[in-house]
Amino acid sequence: MAIVRTDMPVSSAETQRVIGEIVAKYPFVRTELLTRTVFQRPVSTLVIGNGPRKVIFSASHHANEWITTLILLQFAEEFAEAIASGGQIYGRNAGELAREVTIYMVPLVDPDGVDLVTGAILPGSIQYALAEDLAQNYPAIPFPDGWKANLLGVDLNLQYPAGWEQAREIKFAQGFVQPGPRDFVGRAPLNQAESRALAGYTRFIDPALVLAFHSQGKEIYWQFGGLFVPGAEELGQKMADASGYTLANTPYESGFAGYKDWFIQDFGKPGYTIEVGQGVNPLPISQFDEIYRDNLPILVIAAAGG
Repeated sequence: MAIVRTDMPVSSAETQRVIGEIVAKYPFVRTELLTRTVFQRPVSTLVIGNGPRKVIFSASHHANEWITTLILLQFAEEFAEAIASGGQIYGRNAGELAREVTIYMVPLVDPDGVDLVTGAILPGSIQYALAEDLAQNYPAIPFPDGWKANLLGVDLNLQYPAGWEQAREIKFAQGFVQPGPRDFVGRAPLNQAESRALAGYTRFIDPALVLAFHSQGKEIYWQFGGLFVPGAEELGQKMADASGYTLANTPYESGFAGYKDWFIQDFGKPGYTIEVGQGVNPLPISQFDEIYRDNLPILVIAAAGG
């Protein structure tokens, strides 16, 4: 029986259940606690493989993009099962791949925000009331479906020190000048527990590549500013060809202070934002099977490096 449920929205508690059961069933998979949010929800990792090539895959920087968490959880279970059974994953021998690469996954970067959007934080609770109060600053944004931030009202993917000042200028000009459902950059880069922990983890692992899963648009963003990473465009095009997604330039308005922006800037290695699915966030769970089918080749190609 499958561990990951792909027929319902995800939550922090459900994510922890899945991580725990995968690690219990497959002893070669490991997990660690990256940090806890100010509301004490865990941000945990799943690590598979023991090869010299290291990659980091992250999902759900944004609350209403929670469907991306299921991609990494499903991939972790499928990859682990293929290793255990001597099988393949996207046409590659899973055991051989696990000896070539170590995959560090952070499937739920924003557990507080995701719990708000998917209903684990109940109306009438203190945490719900806090978010509702912040949402009143931006009445045009649907609540809670339009919520992207953490529960302090900070957009975690606008927290990284890569053009953070430009991001602040752009978002302030758009009216996002205080904590709320989306697009508030915070008072300083990396001043939120979740983004600070992921940045520290990335420095510690020093991976060859990062993927950051978002929704939506069926696009792969691979650039930051005018920086040119050798091989990044070619690898990105390979992922695009295999998935049917478009390799695209990041729109200027959202081209600063993101996780992959910071990784490209500070590490000089390939970093990609994958915008999965199509429609209005949060995407319906009915899209999941198609999304996973499209993104499995991206995950394997990124892990293998080609």
